[in-house]
Amino acid sequence: MNSDFSGARCQSGQRGSALVYILIAIALLAALTVSFMDNSGSQVTSQNVHQNVSEIQSQAEFIRSNIQECVLVYSKGDAGALASASPVPAEPQVNHPYPLRPTNDYFDNCDLGGFADGGAADNDQVQYLRCPGRPGDDPCHGRMFGGMTGKFLPPVPALFEPWEYYAGEDGIFIWLHTTRTDAFLDAVFDRFEEGYSTCEVDIIRADASSVAMNSDDDDFTVSCPVNARCMRVWMRQRASAVFPAQSSKEGDCP
Repeated sequence: MNSDFSGARCQSGQRGSALVYILIAIALLAALTVSFMDNSGSQVTSQNVHQNVSEIQSQAEFIRSNIQECVLVYSKGDAGALASASPVPAEPQVNHPYPLRPTNDYFDNCDLGGFADGGAADNDQVQYLRCPGRPGDDPCHGRMFGGMTGKFLPPVPALFEPWEYYAGEDGIFIWLHTTRTDAFLDAVFDRFEEGYSTCEVDIIRADASSVAMNSDDDDFTVSCPVNARCMRVWMRQRASAVFPAQSSKEGDCP
């Protein structure tokens, strides 16, 4: 009887020990699974950040290089767009010979002969940029992007709106924005800004209301939309350039 009881107790102890090992194995497996999922999620986030930053940087440089090419090749620009022209354009060129904003009223003087896309654009998206001086002193400036030049703008990253262009009293800049709140976008904005020199790029956050990005007359105000974050890339700055309190530069430039 004592032998049987001892054997039963031994078997019970073995079963208890085995159960402990099984529970330990399950806990370890769960920990490994959680760790794998965390690492996988971090890797995906890192890839998203890298992909977005790379796309935005390459597009910004592509746009800037094409604008600079226009300025260098057609360095005389369009004399008819200057404030000294007669008659003076409604919005004279103050950054000669850089391109005018696509919405500039000067393009309404374009003679449509031979040009199917004459007239001012409805917005200042970069895709509508024209190169002054091509051809000569003519308000029908040739498009910078499209089939006529063979230079096409790539699609902007999925979470962002199209690139826009500003040319006015504060200088020249291009910018784009997003109203999305995806967490990894903070890292995208920070990493993008780190890739440029001081005051070359700034980030503007319009949390409660839209934020003016220029000091021109109200009719020509360029704003970072409400609930948006905007990336601004400068090409030329004047003393009046605006760096609002919501900007990452907070008025320290130019």
